[in-house]
Amino acid sequence: MTRPLIFLDPHPRTEAMVYTPATAAALAEMGEVVTHFGGRADDELVDSMIDRITILVGQTAMPRSRLERAGRLKAIVNVKANWEPNIDYTYAQARGVHVLSAAPCMAPAVAEACLGFAIDLGRGITKADRVFRRGEEAYGIAGSGTDYSLFDAAVGLIGFGNLGRALLPLLRPFGCHVQVHDPWLSDSYLRAAGVEPTDLDELLSNNRFLFILAGVTSENAGFINRARLMTIKPDAAVILSSRAEVVDFEAFVEFGQAGRFRALADVFPEEPVAADAPFRQFDKVLFSAHRAGALAASYARIRDWMLDDIAQILAGFPPLRLQRAEPSQAASMRSR
Repeated sequence: MTRPLIFLDPHPRTEAMVYTPATAAALAEMGEVVTHFGGRADDELVDSMIDRITILVGQTAMPRSRLERAGRLKAIVNVKANWEPNIDYTYAQARGVHVLSAAPCMAPAVAEACLGFAIDLGRGITKADRVFRRGEEAYGIAGSGTDYSLFDAAVGLIGFGNLGRALLPLLRPFGCHVQVHDPWLSDSYLRAAGVEPTDLDELLSNNRFLFILAGVTSENAGFINRARLMTIKPDAAVILSSRAEVVDFEAFVEFGQAGRFRALADVFPEEPVAADAPFRQFDKVLFSAHRAGALAASYARIRDWMLDDIAQILAGFPPLRLQRAEPSQAASMRSR
């Protein structure tokens, strides 16, 4: 009997991230494994195997024309936390091909980082360190008079997907009142989750802490524009940790530097950021180089969940761990 072909084309994930010796051994027990690292596989390589691939791991382009030739394909496993517009999601679903994303694997680490970012902004930890190093510190209440706490705070989440759902239980011990704006979710669903649904304008103007967690789609790019940023509650702490394309990034860092609100960005419109980007000189905005989810534990979770779901699928059962694509939503996503 022909063994299933498992093809790994996981760029930009590296071999160390998704194909450790233990992972390689586990996959080899499940089928024949072909790997391609160091960039996306070219069309010639993919097309030479397309009629034999059973499991595709990566973000390889799979338009309908290629899916039609992939008669043995059972699953496409995206080991990044996004959906790319290079797959015919509707046709894949009609064919019974599972399309999965590792987004839930990254959410715990990103949520933890978001909590730390919020406490830093509210309590001025990084700011206090900079002042201390200049020898300009003030002690006690003299140095913390503008600080505020996450305890009992009004918190707004823009987006309530994997990341928002992972962040919520971390906020619970602080007794926060949490509002959520997510047009993809019903009010009754949000209330059942223990949060208050609200419109975007109310959320921006009412909350002390704001977490921008929304993914970017073909419809919502830049929806948190300059005018909306101006409505944010004065001196609020605003954490941008999902996709920078959903905001007017230039206005976001400009307002953070001007002190309209406290701003932290872990994501950027273009990455890596240009060495001469003007906002690198903004000393009132906190920056992190898209590292919130980048922990060894996150990649270990990706490997474990990927192996679980591949085994499930090859055994003829539905996947249990990774996120399944909903065709209309996945096709509209514009994440990099």
